[in-house]
Amino acid sequence: MFTGTLALDLLLGDVRSLKEKRSVVRPIVAELHKKYAVSAAEAGHLDLHRRALVGVSVVAADRRHCAEVLDACERLVAGRPEVELLSVRQQFLSLTDELEDH
Repeated sequence: MFTGTLALDLLLGDVRSLKEKRSVVRPIVAELHKKYAVSAAEAGHLDLHRRALVGVSVVAADRRHCAEVLDACERLVAGRPEVELLSVRQQFLSLTDELEDH
């Protein structure tokens, strides 16, 4: 079993308040969840109105599938005209890695 995580650091377009920020970020998070059955949430830069850190996670039987899903999530967000993708970080953890630590 593998767990994959994706951190997407976003610069939001013409956003002047935290309320406007929510109106941009919430639909992105909802679309990720609905389209790819991942867990997604705004996970950082909560007090900044033009920045957002969106976290995405997926669990699958193999690392390749995790990577494919996370790559698709990244493409979806990168294709949104209202945001600029500043950085992306993927990380993977296998159950065997965790068992070896204990």
